[in-house]
Amino acid sequence: MFIQTEQTPNPETLKFLPGEPVSPEGPREFRKDETDPGSALARALFDIDGVARVYFGADFLTVTKAGPDHDWKHLKAPILAAVMDHYSSGQPLYADAGSASSGQHADTLYEGDTAQVVAEIKDLLDTRIRPAVAQDGGDILFDRFDAETGVVWLHMRGACSGCPSSSATLKSGVENMLKHYVPEVTRVEQSL
Repeated sequence: MFIQTEQTPNPETLKFLPGEPVSPEGPREFRKDETDPGSALARALFDIDGVARVYFGADFLTVTKAGPDHDWKHLKAPILAAVMDHYSSGQPLYADAGSASSGQHADTLYEGDTAQVVAEIKDLLDTRIRPAVAQDGGDILFDRFDAETGVVWLHMRGACSGCPSSSATLKSGVENMLKHYVPEVTRVEQSL
């Protein structure tokens, strides 16, 4: 098995491409402080000193290190070994099918014109924005829309979470696109 690695715009995160599906059921993010992530691969990665966060995309995974005190030249080999061991074992990615949820926030029910605006925002996110940020090992999810102010709140995951350039991505890329196609949008903010 050959696993490619790619740099991401976030220097604390590396992208790993095993050449096989990772999480076709939907993306999922794990943090080291979770009691049981429900994934043998996530547990194996968290057993490596210096791994803080793991994100599974459709055909890639990203690993975020615990900070500048940890060096990729020491982390990369054990991460590659854990990924290779997982795929060699034939184990499923998640302990049960219920664990494969995308981690999206519960949908707020919007009505009337606001529901149409939210549908347009989600469609743009799914068709144009999320595929672009997935190339860098990240993901952006809709959180909420305030119809009175026109503010869209988005949740950054994977390599986008904690990335120094994520605010520029939100403001110059995502905000401009949403404002162009959905005039009701006045601003985009990051949810925590």
